Amino acid sequence: MDVQNKRNFILLGHAQSGKTTLSENLLYFCKAITRKGTIADGTTVSDYSFDEIERKNSINSSFLYCDYKDYRIQIIDTPGYADFFGEVVSGIRAVDSAVIVVDATAGVEVGTERAWQLLEEANLPGIIFINKLDKEGMDANKALTNIKDRLSKKAVTITSLDASDLIETIAESDDKLLEKYLEGTKLTTEELSRGLRQAVIKRNIFPVVSGSAMNEKGIEELLNDIIAYCPSPIERQKVEAPDPKNTEVKKEIIFKEDGPFSAFVFKSISDPYVGQLSLLRVFSGALLSNTGFYNANKRTKERIGQIYLLQGKEQRGIDAASCGDIVAIAKLKETVTSDSLCEEKDQILFDPLVFPEPAISASVKPKSRQDEDKISGALSKLASEDPTFKVTHDPQTKEMIISGLGDQHLSVMIVRLKKRFNVEVELGTPKVSYKETITKSVKVQGKFKRQSGGRGQYGDCWIEVGPLERGKGVEFIDKIFGGAIPRNFIPSVEKGVVQACLEGAVAGYPIVDMCVRLVDGSYHEVDSSDMAFQIAGSMALRKAVMAAGPVLLEPIMDVEVVIPEESLGGITGDINSRRGRIMGMEVRGRSQVLKAQVPLSEMFTYANDLRSITGGRGMYTMRYSHYEEVPHKTALNIINQYQAAKKQEQEE
Repeated sequence: MDVQNKRNFILLGHAQSGKTTLSENLLYFCKAITRKGTIADGTTVSDYSFDEIERKNSINSSFLYCDYKDYRIQIIDTPGYADFFGEVVSGIRAVDSAVIVVDATAGVEVGTERAWQLLEEANLPGIIFINKLDKEGMDANKALTNIKDRLSKKAVTITSLDASDLIETIAESDDKLLEKYLEGTKLTTEELSRGLRQAVIKRNIFPVVSGSAMNEKGIEELLNDIIAYCPSPIERQKVEAPDPKNTEVKKEIIFKEDGPFSAFVFKSISDPYVGQLSLLRVFSGALLSNTGFYNANKRTKERIGQIYLLQGKEQRGIDAASCGDIVAIAKLKETVTSDSLCEEKDQILFDPLVFPEPAISASVKPKSRQDEDKISGALSKLASEDPTFKVTHDPQTKEMIISGLGDQHLSVMIVRLKKRFNVEVELGTPKVSYKETITKSVKVQGKFKRQSGGRGQYGDCWIEVGPLERGKGVEFIDKIFGGAIPRNFIPSVEKGVVQACLEGAVAGYPIVDMCVRLVDGSYHEVDSSDMAFQIAGSMALRKAVMAAGPVLLEPIMDVEVVIPEESLGGITGDINSRRGRIMGMEVRGRSQVLKAQVPLSEMFTYANDLRSITGGRGMYTMRYSHYEEVPHKTALNIINQYQAAKKQEQEE
């Protein structure tokens, strides 16, 4: 297939706008499939996984292709729910254009706005398809007005090239045409047609097509516009990549079918039959099956077997992939998502994908010992497929934590654990990693003495403790002079101090930011031992902490919330109610960005609350900032809960 005759695009839009139905009808119209499937029956080419069929909505991106009028068209059908937005982020890096689907009954919704913002950041052209116009009372003009207000004033229904305002916009996209237009010379139909194509590619115009995917209305018009106005792989907007020899310098990638091979791995899929599939977009040159490439990120050569073209869940073997193709390769040993593939003598490093940070977390606990053995491996496989799904282990709370973009996201992963890996888990709210510290200096004695007939136990030490600045941990300083404690027992005292710091003194949390000086002590020639001095050190530490004004520390998070302006008051009040501090605000496009610092303990329900306050139009990111003191009343509740749990444990 000549590279000029290739088109690839991503289907974007809010959930339920009709993207999957549109993709099915595009395939059917182009005779790529002989029978149209439906979402209700679970028979579409796109939504083929068990969870998509069960939920009746897209969860993963699907990869499709069809041939139309001697053109090869590749399609990425993406989910519209915010919980699966990572699929949009990865898919948009593989295409040259987009088709934005807008439900005429609902207008431009949250998912459409978020996808549009990503399209703008990627600087890619697009065609807007107003869907469901067959519904009673629908008005294409009203829908277009909504699109102009919420997405872009450049959205235009192209009925005739002779429209006065359209001619001016077309002329502005080409210097020669603009010169002729300003001179008053009438532009020919051929000039206008060529100029319109450039205007779309340069994002000066977004053509609008109206129809109904369900009833095949507007399908042919959409296909004709994709061929007429969307760029081929060598006409797309330029891509710059860091120079491997100096990553601070960027160089433009030349899109050529006969140039050096370069490709980007934008997604990984775990297939039950062939194993790991790496999906890549070829930007220049060609790659043959059963050959190899150079992985610039891993700095290694990798052999490959068969190259596949995907049609939903079907994998069709092909001999080669070239400029513009979106293909899959199975069982690569070194290559992962975001890797750059090229020739060793002509290396290229593409910018890595930047995925949204997880917004919600839960602790997971296997239901049985059998599941305990399998859970880590299963969760790791799920995380390797989906970079927005994170798995961590909290060494302090001993919990395994899973994090994702929302409730639905985590729910899907738990179902996959059960269906694909036969692992069942219980979900819980993660524990907060509190810490303990002191506020003043004291000097105490820790003395352990025991006599039980034979050889006894004797260890005696004096320590001074004092607070350190945040983040300094625990310092142990030996200040023993004159042999008050023999040198061989000093490491034992330190070991006891360290162990007591790990176990905590007030509420069972690690003690931090404290200096411990060993200043004096005594020993017994016969009864002193390593164990005795360990116990003495531990006793001294706990005693010192209780006398040195102990306080609890909690993790504080840097939170950035992106919201529509009308939600600003509600969000500000909500942040304040969570013991948060507003650190600043700024405008980003059409949104307000609020920056705050909020205790982690107050953020576990935030994803759902934010969705409720903003009508689903808000999003946020959260990163650890620092630890600071817990307010007295809150700390008292935490300590009381710990004491009650400890008492119950002793009684049992």
